[in-house]
Amino acid sequence: MSVVVTSLLKGVVYRESGEALWRDLLAREAQVRDTVAMMGLQVVVDEGDGYAYLRSQPEHERDERVPRLIPRRELPFDVSLLLALLRKRLAQADSEGGDTRLVLARTEIVDLLRVFLAQDAGAAANEARLVDRVDGLVRRVVELGFLRPAGRPDPDGSPDGGAPGEDGDPVGDARRYEVRRILKAFVDAQWLADFDARLAQYLEVAADGGARATSSGTAGRGTGAGTGAGTGAGTTTGTVA
Repeated sequence: MSVVVTSLLKGVVYRESGEALWRDLLAREAQVRDTVAMMGLQVVVDEGDGYAYLRSQPEHERDERVPRLIPRRELPFDVSLLLALLRKRLAQADSEGGDTRLVLARTEIVDLLRVFLAQDAGAAANEARLVDRVDGLVRRVVELGFLRPAGRPDPDGSPDGGAPGEDGDPVGDARRYEVRRILKAFVDAQWLADFDARLAQYLEVAADGGARATSSGTAGRGTGAGTGAGTGAGTTTGTVA
């Protein structure tokens, strides 16, 4: 129990990261729920996609005397935009079937953001500046836990090979990133259904200089104390708590 709860407090627990820990979590799920409830938290387990995480209890269920362990943090507009675009690509990949992993090349991520970041006159006029800006956003999303470096493809087609750069990532345009499925919990299906309509709002905000967008939702909870991945109902600017 102590290993399971501590692991959840540190961040998302993935089935792929340790079968023994995952089995213990499923076997003791009821006990884990009772334990974290005393800390004002809920455990969410997605057996289909193989991940589990903690989030704050809903406000109407929380004991106000219990300090909030997971603070709310608002995400910048550009970061939230990238999360939304990645979530849409994940939904498209799921609808097409095949590999459960979605791995995108750096150039594909640049193309996802190009139409929005091109509103920035400097980025539109300078490809290098555009790529640098995307790289910065990607690093932030990696820190949040929604992307992870997947390496450059080996000759046999495996995406996990390749020599790392100074920061541990593969170098050059062959850089590739896996979209973590925990993103599905952060940007929910209802938000995704309205995504195309929201794109017009994104373009307006980008044209105004990248100000924060507004929305009616609130994303709740992080992946654990000290981590940044958020979940709950998706928002335009995004809030992790």
